[in-house]
Amino acid sequence: MRKNLLITITALLLVGLMAVPVFAQKTVLDFVWFSDGVEGEVLKDIIADYKEEHPDVDFNIIEVPYNELNTKIKTMVAGGNPPDLARVSNPGELSSALLNLNDSIGQDYLDNFVESTHPYVMVDGKMLAIPIDVTANGIIYNKDYFEAAGIDVPDTEEELDDLWTWEEWANALEKVVENSDARYGLAYDYSPHRWSTLLYQAGGSFFSKDWSEVTINSPEGERAVEFFVELHDRNIIPESIWLGGENPNTLFRSGLTAMHFAGNWMLTNYRDNIENFDWGVAYMPKGKIRSSVVGGKFVAGFKDSDNKEAAVDFLKYFSSQEVNAKFCEESLFLSARTDNSKLNYSFGSDMFEIFSNELAVSPPEAGSDWAYNEAMSRIYDDIRQNIVKSIQHEITPKEAVENMEELAKSEIENIEN
Repeated sequence: MRKNLLITITALLLVGLMAVPVFAQKTVLDFVWFSDGVEGEVLKDIIADYKEEHPDVDFNIIEVPYNELNTKIKTMVAGGNPPDLARVSNPGELSSALLNLNDSIGQDYLDNFVESTHPYVMVDGKMLAIPIDVTANGIIYNKDYFEAAGIDVPDTEEELDDLWTWEEWANALEKVVENSDARYGLAYDYSPHRWSTLLYQAGGSFFSKDWSEVTINSPEGERAVEFFVELHDRNIIPESIWLGGENPNTLFRSGLTAMHFAGNWMLTNYRDNIENFDWGVAYMPKGKIRSSVVGGKFVAGFKDSDNKEAAVDFLKYFSSQEVNAKFCEESLFLSARTDNSKLNYSFGSDMFEIFSNELAVSPPEAGSDWAYNEAMSRIYDDIRQNIVKSIQHEITPKEAVENMEELAKSEIENIEN
């Protein structure tokens, strides 16, 4: 009897133990992140929403300064402890460590994103990241000055069929200076990246799309340098920027120039720092074609991560139309998604839309030239110096593009050897 009772009690205890729920261990995703502004806080809100649907997933956000980003990631990878996710600016620099998304997400997914971002994420036929937010070169203008000069500025989609040509743009800038308090027509950033907008508008490029050829030494390349020199010769762009290092932002904010050739990243700066005149964003003039130049931020997974499946699921969620719209609207970023070109920002929605529209028509070379390209990074300062020498009339525009070609070919040879 006692023996039977003992057996019964033991069985009941075992059943009771089996009834106690066993909680599965959470998956924790290490996410390396850097912030330019408030987007880190926006990310936390998005993660909170994601966790409501995926309570078994948690996140360890590893925040680093941008200038330490690649060093941090490479150190983690070399130590055998790669992150699961990372926000990066040029996936190609980390290509050997990144997760190939061809099968888990598929290259067709990139059809949802601005075409000029594709060269950044496609490396040797592998999709290594997803575009999230982008930057675009473009022009910001002083509305008061153009109104005083009686010049209509193309800043609506209805005016896209009647954009300025380069010459019409230059003439308009001269007229503004003659009929307003502007001392110069245009502040132009001291940057080969910004100058290259003219190169693509002329129909040229630095390299072929697959980087196998150097293409800068062309009639289109020569014309882009020539026109930039003309803008200086006609005193439309003050020489103090490219020849003297003066800050173009200061020139525009102080009312000395009627336009600033910069990019969408200046919008919040000017919102916070310009009080004495009205300003806006205009569509750029058209050369042979329309073009801006893309930059951006991307999110990638890692091939040696222990949590690849969970990382891919979050990548899909974070880059979806609805979530991407929230991230970009609240961070005041341009979306990399073509279906998020019109967002409801708390400020300047019409201005952001112009930048998005400029990117939508930019050729692939405006991305591929600036995607991971070691030769470009090595000749960046040389490009600038050859443009400077052209402005000073020490060399001709033809000699400038010949020099750029020679330098690029030499660097490619050095890299290959």
